[in-house]
Amino acid sequence: MDAVSGRTFENRNPADTREVVGTFAESGPEDVQRAVAAARDAFPRWRAVAAPKRGEILFRAAEILVKRKEEISRDMTREMGKVLAETRGDVQEAIDMTYYMAGEGRRQFGQTTPSELPDKFQMSVRMPVGVAGLITPWNFPMAIPSWKMMPALVLGNTVVIKPATDTPLSVVNLVKVLEEAGLPAGVVNMVTGGGAEVGEPLMRHQDVGVVSFTGSTGVGRKVSEACAPAFKHCHLEMGGKNIIMVMDDARLDLAVDGAVWGGFGTTGQRCTAASRIAVHKKVYPEFAARFVERTKALRVGNGLEPGIDMGPCINESQRRTVEKYVEIAKGERAKLLCGGHRLEGGAWTHGFFHEPTIFGDCSPAMRISREEVFGPVVAVIPVDSLEEAIEVGNSVEYGLSASIYTQDINKAFTAMREMYTGIFYVNAPTIGAETHLPFGGTKNTGNGHREACVQALEVFGEWKSIYIDYSGHLQRAQIDTGE
Repeated sequence: MDAVSGRTFENRNPADTREVVGTFAESGPEDVQRAVAAARDAFPRWRAVAAPKRGEILFRAAEILVKRKEEISRDMTREMGKVLAETRGDVQEAIDMTYYMAGEGRRQFGQTTPSELPDKFQMSVRMPVGVAGLITPWNFPMAIPSWKMMPALVLGNTVVIKPATDTPLSVVNLVKVLEEAGLPAGVVNMVTGGGAEVGEPLMRHQDVGVVSFTGSTGVGRKVSEACAPAFKHCHLEMGGKNIIMVMDDARLDLAVDGAVWGGFGTTGQRCTAASRIAVHKKVYPEFAARFVERTKALRVGNGLEPGIDMGPCINESQRRTVEKYVEIAKGERAKLLCGGHRLEGGAWTHGFFHEPTIFGDCSPAMRISREEVFGPVVAVIPVDSLEEAIEVGNSVEYGLSASIYTQDINKAFTAMREMYTGIFYVNAPTIGAETHLPFGGTKNTGNGHREACVQALEVFGEWKSIYIDYSGHLQRAQIDTGE
């Protein structure tokens, strides 16, 4: 639907800005009003659809996504930049989540418990909240919308979604699939545009009952403040400064594989990216040498081309942020081991490319070791022991993901217990979450909720406890219980 203003914006390929991927409505507050009104009007009808039938619609959507996976993946690489293998994974995650939540149409379990009184039955059931406002980022432009949209829908909520302005096409594709699967009009509504023009009025709208946001901690704080006056449900999934701990007994070949994938997959533009690596001093020189060698061999370019390992930054602003942190690290006397420059000329001329970059001999106090860069920059920190690695890992404001490489089960379980993160890996990097376990973090990464798995239903539902007294006379709980 066109914006009320008639304005539009272009979506361009970050690997080749000469290519216009699409033109989209530059929505504003009036468009948000229309979208929320449509969702509000559709809510009573959608809520009345039997939950198993809602699940069947999601199942059909998953089947369509399977058939169109390659086409949708190529669209995503064109608008977002990550290599085709990764966008296929992004779409697969949306498929997995849609299948998973389709099954919840026949579950959504509550509880039944014995009453303390005779001739009395009691149970709990889930209720939808109403209109869900979803604000999603550009780095996983179909997976993350599916994490939010599918649990909201299967519970009977209606949705207004604002995708990132850099990646609207992937959400358009997802919404079209849902419509084709039989989702009624008005149940899902999309508004495309900027945060101030669309995101702000959406999160403050009086008819929006729950807001789910994924993005930076700074913006997440504003979302929380906007929701607080009306006591809206508010779910925040924000930043990370994730650590890989490489112990002296680690298989270094495996640890290097994990460090390369964790640090430079999606060009480091993941909230779960492994942007810090704490390495035991006994193996530090060998690990650093192997890590640099592997990183220098990475091929950077257009993600649609065969043999490319890493795509561009999402836009020029993000590339400048990467360059800013490179200069900060140099100023703090971190040792530049490789990379450190933007890539220009030749195949890189029209894209936002930056070298995969490693800084060594970093201290935990350096900004490069503490702040989220959201780009292809990794800080390597030498440590003397597991205890020091855990201390370094827990020293930042975030608590999303962490991992350890070790062959010692005692070290693995100690780190598993002591790391205050929402996700933990053993002998794997900090990325690779699956849809059937909860996803989210602690501290400034989140506000206590989780995405994926059945825990996602908690974000978009309310519990109702029901008591049915068939005794035929007044019974008073806690009073008429006898001795």
